[in-house]
Amino acid sequence: MGVRRAVEMVLDAPAQSTKPIYTYGPLIHNPQVLNLLKSKDIKVLDEIPDRGCGTVLIRAHGVPPTAKQHLKEAEFNVIDATCPRVIKVQTIIRKHAKKDYAVIIIGDKDHPEIIGLLGYARNNGHVVGDMEELAALPAFDNAIIVSQTTQNARLLESVINWVAENHPHYKIFNTICDSTERRQAEVQRLAEAVDAVIVVGGYNSGNTRRLAEIARQTGKPTYHIESESELASMDTHLLASARHIGITAGASTPNWIIKKVYRALETLQVKRTQSWRRIMFQLQRVLLLTNIYVSLGAGCLTYAMAKLQGFSQFFPYVLISLLYVQSMHTLNHLTGNKSDQYNDPDRAKFYQKYKLLLNILALAAGGTGLVIAHTLGLFPLLLLLIMSLLGLSYNLRIVPQMFVGLRYRRIRDIPGSKTLLIAMAWGIVTAVLPPLSLTGKASWVTGLIFLWTVAIVFVRTAFFDILDMQGDRIVGKDTFAIMLGEKRTMRILKNMLIVLVAALMLLSSFHIISYLGLVLIGCPIFFLLLLSAYERGVLLPSIKLEFLVETNFILAGAMAFLWSLI
Repeated sequence: MGVRRAVEMVLDAPAQSTKPIYTYGPLIHNPQVLNLLKSKDIKVLDEIPDRGCGTVLIRAHGVPPTAKQHLKEAEFNVIDATCPRVIKVQTIIRKHAKKDYAVIIIGDKDHPEIIGLLGYARNNGHVVGDMEELAALPAFDNAIIVSQTTQNARLLESVINWVAENHPHYKIFNTICDSTERRQAEVQRLAEAVDAVIVVGGYNSGNTRRLAEIARQTGKPTYHIESESELASMDTHLLASARHIGITAGASTPNWIIKKVYRALETLQVKRTQSWRRIMFQLQRVLLLTNIYVSLGAGCLTYAMAKLQGFSQFFPYVLISLLYVQSMHTLNHLTGNKSDQYNDPDRAKFYQKYKLLLNILALAAGGTGLVIAHTLGLFPLLLLLIMSLLGLSYNLRIVPQMFVGLRYRRIRDIPGSKTLLIAMAWGIVTAVLPPLSLTGKASWVTGLIFLWTVAIVFVRTAFFDILDMQGDRIVGKDTFAIMLGEKRTMRILKNMLIVLVAALMLLSSFHIISYLGLVLIGCPIFFLLLLSAYERGVLLPSIKLEFLVETNFILAGAMAFLWSLI
């Protein structure tokens, strides 16, 4: 939590605070994040000048109070990104130091967090890294013992037992971050249940090194890596032969690095499986990377919505929605794929490698869709043309540079616009275009079905936004997941799916729509199961999860087809 908070604060700072932007010392112990900040012209301030300008963010580890005061005296705008758990330890030390308590800190004396904590001890602080150093300290009349927030929980237990026997009047505070304790306990259980363990994180990250130590103590092969590129130089034969591989990561390891490692291992494991499994995996990967699978889903959803409204003429509209979604999704990835470098590096590489071919295919798909719409009449053509132009302009600068001071120059700059516009576009081509083209009007029932379609596509897109939160924040996207937070967004999506189930039940029960509505209840229920599996950690962000999400719309078409046969 503390690391994520610090990274989010520094990424938000350029848009909200006075420039230039600095961090006082490295923000966190992760080289990829530090390189990212450097690329955004966020510099590291190692020494405090007499006079300065701009904004300085206090690192997640915290700093001595004198450093914070000197930064303010140098006329910097100071933003404190210290982890709240570290602030709690600082408060405990400050309170007892005022009462002349000796302060004993269990931790690594050269660690930035420890240096910061010592600043609150009023020259009466003592750092110990093991039991020998603790026993060597003189006896104090009054003393408190705290620990580095990322300290090994086992060491603290030994300290507690030693103090109970030798200095029972000392006050001990368990200041190890609860997430650190959980992660250490979990890696112990994880290592015992798998054949090999991968620990992802910076080599200079103390808590990451401790995780690797705990895993090695179980006797299982343990690999500490900073990025997925190091997998190539490892004993891949051992990893490929492992039935179960455990992945854990340090507190400062960003999600996109973990995701890259997971996907690399996923590919590595598939290579050793039976040939048909390899073929299936590669097929899934190609279908997702080329957007063919999501466009097939749009076609299936169009078929299901046409059947739900009682239309027998559906084939041209299935083709139109399929081609439109294929074209728009591909072009938007081609023109606005910065976040893919973090969220889906495989897709970013794929689009870079086949950029020209994908552009041709996307334009061909969009053009073919317009030709088919023209055969149906002027109105379908105009509607699809307007939607296509809006889709193409999503990533384009609409407001000229001459108008200074305007924040929103492109449609994508509007917070949450991507999720909502994708859902609206899908709703129009899958649920509204067929009845408007066939009958020349749209009934209130069509309106209800349009809202249902928009809602379920919104859930799909917003869920992907949750998976892509870190990458979107890095490139400055304001999605609903970023604005509302992961937990609140997930809660809203689950409630929306429950409402969608209830809506189909009511509409079918009162004969407003056909009984196909009762069959299609399986779609939101299937999605609810996927969200629950993701929350419980049963499904991790991967090709499998993405494929299952898009399968929801294929499922809608399959259920509608079976219902029509029966």
